[in-house]
Amino acid sequence: MKYKALILILVGLGILAVMVLFIGPAKIEDAIKMANPWYIILAIILQFITYGLWTWRWSINIQAVGLSVKKLHLLPMLMVGLAVNNITPSARGGGEPVRGYILSKYTSSSFEKSFATVIADRALDTIPFIVLAVITLVAAASHLNLPRYGLYSIIIAVVVLVAGFLVLLYMSFNLEFGRKVSLWITRVIKRFSRKDHSQLEEKALKAIHGFQNSMRTMGKDKNVLIYGLGLSFLIWFMEILRVYIIFAAFNVDVSLLVIAEVFIISTLIGFIPLLPGGLGAVDGLMIVLFSAAGVPSSVSAAATILERLISFWMTTVIGLACLPYFGASVMEKVFKKKD
Repeated sequence: MKYKALILILVGLGILAVMVLFIGPAKIEDAIKMANPWYIILAIILQFITYGLWTWRWSINIQAVGLSVKKLHLLPMLMVGLAVNNITPSARGGGEPVRGYILSKYTSSSFEKSFATVIADRALDTIPFIVLAVITLVAAASHLNLPRYGLYSIIIAVVVLVAGFLVLLYMSFNLEFGRKVSLWITRVIKRFSRKDHSQLEEKALKAIHGFQNSMRTMGKDKNVLIYGLGLSFLIWFMEILRVYIIFAAFNVDVSLLVIAEVFIISTLIGFIPLLPGGLGAVDGLMIVLFSAAGVPSSVSAAATILERLISFWMTTVIGLACLPYFGASVMEKVFKKKD
């Protein structure tokens, strides 16, 4: 693991530790002891169902470009990608190239084709999130009593997310724009790197062409749009429902709307490429927002810790445990040091 990522993980844990100390470890421990274990088990089961739904959605994209992989083999690839997302401060995007690389090696296909299925998967995930973020923006103004700077921050985050999504979407389908972007990237690389890049432009143009062909193929497939989008909305509902069940374990009456608002806002913060998986920042914000919504701070902290243990730490551990299954080349790509 890169030392930078490890340091940032420790920083995130430090932020969470400060929050716990401020609220009181004993109070949080007492709140956790009060939690109904059956609700916690149900939340864990929902998380595993969500893994299955993520795998199913990705498999639809893979089938659309003519690749054949069993879902049972896709699941560990997905888990590795999610784990790398969690340990790298890259707006939850560090694991996507790794996922594309594993798929290309497994299917003996081009990286461009495999990576396109991953990007399409993220696009399908982003569309319902944008819808939920806009709804949250409107609802948060009345339910969470956010200060102006907080509301403005959410507005800016949503605008940046939408703009970034539209640019990526346009680049994925417009040949000329994709060519310009790839040439601009190669010029930047040449300017800051001393290595021989005589064939870099040719390789970049070939890569973007293959990527766009795969994206257009998936764009024409009705299954990708109908079933993929349907699964995406279902997945986001399952994520919010998991948090709702965790709070129900503490016998706290928190409306599903408030749960959704806090979860979406915290997820937006998690996209900021500062700390791995938003560690510390997401946890702290969830505790603050739930407390502002009337939940006792000790219960807010206890529920948030359990939620992150399930959604963040369990996912990370499972994903890293799957890494050796794909061989030394993948492990080297994940853990190699920068030159």
